[in-house]
Amino acid sequence: MTPSCKSKCHGGPGYASPQDAIKGPREEVIFVTAPHAADGPDAIFTVDVNPDSDTYCQVISRVDVPNIGDEVHHTGWNACSSCHDKPTEKRSHLIVPCLNSDRIYVINVEDERNIYLQHTIEPSKLHALNLSFPHTSHCLADGNIMISTLGEADGKPSGNFLLLDGKTFEPKGTWPADGKVVPFNYDFWYQPRRNIMISTEWGSPNHIKKGFNPAHVSEGLYGNSVHIFEWDSKKHLQTIDLPMPHGALPLEVRFLHEPISENAFVGCALGSAIYRIHPDEKNPSSQVATMVSAIPSKKVSGWCLPEMPALITDILISMDDRFLYVSCWLHGDIRQYDISDPVNPKLNSQVYIGGSIHSESEVKVLDEDHEVIPALYVKGRKIEGGPQMLQLSLDGKRLYVTTSLYKKWDDQFYPSHSKTGATMLQVNIDPVTGKMELNTEFLVDFGKISGGPYLAHEMRYPGGDCTSDIWI
Repeated sequence: MTPSCKSKCHGGPGYASPQDAIKGPREEVIFVTAPHAADGPDAIFTVDVNPDSDTYCQVISRVDVPNIGDEVHHTGWNACSSCHDKPTEKRSHLIVPCLNSDRIYVINVEDERNIYLQHTIEPSKLHALNLSFPHTSHCLADGNIMISTLGEADGKPSGNFLLLDGKTFEPKGTWPADGKVVPFNYDFWYQPRRNIMISTEWGSPNHIKKGFNPAHVSEGLYGNSVHIFEWDSKKHLQTIDLPMPHGALPLEVRFLHEPISENAFVGCALGSAIYRIHPDEKNPSSQVATMVSAIPSKKVSGWCLPEMPALITDILISMDDRFLYVSCWLHGDIRQYDISDPVNPKLNSQVYIGGSIHSESEVKVLDEDHEVIPALYVKGRKIEGGPQMLQLSLDGKRLYVTTSLYKKWDDQFYPSHSKTGATMLQVNIDPVTGKMELNTEFLVDFGKISGGPYLAHEMRYPGGDCTSDIWI
């Protein structure tokens, strides 16, 4: 897009720039994916997050999917800010890939108080392309929708990308121009103005579905690499192997929102480290990974291993590119890093939400300098699980947090979730200092929602958010 068009073209979905997004209206509702904690159908909920509303913190609309065992997980849009210069486009449908069933649901959310299932892509259509375990979904400026897939039709690991037609929501084929796949896949983020895409790695779908076995990491069933693609040619250019053990399970990848930025960050779950992906100073046509933060494991007793990693399961960058938020699902803390200088992130604030090492946990931390963290109760509800998915308000003042990762893994590390369900909480952010503080008046208890209990996972706003919008 030319600079003049960028400033004048409008009328399509989203915002013309990150700066415009920051000035957008306050979120009033939020869409939440929620796998069933037991044996019922999963659901997608509209939750009222307007504190002036009579239904504040309540479900005001829902879709109960027609199948059992889907594992609705991440969601994407049919159109976002990448289509802002196209007045005929509309952000109207949530794309909902299902990890366990290989099914994809398309939810019509034009009326956020009356959402409904409009279209279903059955597993056979993915299997016909030798794809399974669909994960991250992003809309593209050309009208297509792209979804990362982690496996072949039989569940063996294989990194590929499915393309859907943005009008019919039917599969069109795969994205790599040369048909080349990478060993593993998970998340991806593209930056068209720099002609680059980065993808990350989780592991083998057949083994993920059985629960986490640490031995599978050394057996090569989980990844530790990021992959670089040329955006316009769709070609795989480079694989960066992240050094073990810190590079184990690189999950979420986030570019800075400024579309000309050279900086992206990747959070490694098992390695509990943050890497910055950026051009090599000696060879700018190639990318390198530099570790900018590592969270030490805790020496523990009463747990499945002698050391407990933080387990970084989500990262998020504020719309103004000032802060990087990091969720540590096992340790229980959300960390906020000042990335005003992306080369040298600095820990600015920290808040604890549940986790496995609080004062009422059966796990004992053996580190001498460990500060005992009290168990968290909000409105009388003990918070089980740790901070998992994150979503920040466009103005950077409110951070929403859910506590479920993936049902089979929840059953291992937070088995109480199967009875109590998960929760959604809110953290307030001081606009000057950035300091975080839990909002003790906000709680959405997914264990008490009719038909549940449910495991709250990813969150989206109707007008776009910090983890779904990309600028061209």
